[in-house]
Amino acid sequence: MEGPVRTDIDPRNLIGRKAFDRDGSRIGTVDEVYLDDATGVPEWAAIRTGLFSRDAFVPLEPSELVDGALRVPFDRALIKEAPDFGVGRHLSPEQELQLYHHYGLDVAAAPPPPDHDFGKLAGKGKGPDEG
Repeated sequence: MEGPVRTDIDPRNLIGRKAFDRDGSRIGTVDEVYLDDATGVPEWAAIRTGLFSRDAFVPLEPSELVDGALRVPFDRALIKEAPDFGVGRHLSPEQELQLYHHYGLDVAAAPPPPDHDFGKLAGKGKGPDEG
């Protein structure tokens, strides 16, 4: 198992911690942690924001614990505009995809398409028009 997954973050230790954006401005407090369905690795945190009176979903993989707080390497405005799916419910693959796109993250963590489908696509023989 390899990759940039933050397996060292224990979700139970994150809840209740303060969260800050990349400039060190406080965003709020970690309200909930969402685990990846397949691996059980913490993937998203819902930050309870006082200013926005809702939870903002942030990705845990590029975030880090600094001096006991969660440092999210994104701008406060981007975090504020993250899709709001409500807390206490399961994040669907479509919702996760929306969050990945919102933060401009690589979606390489998604399962690859089945080989036979990929082979059919690759074997079509029609390339892009280069004329």
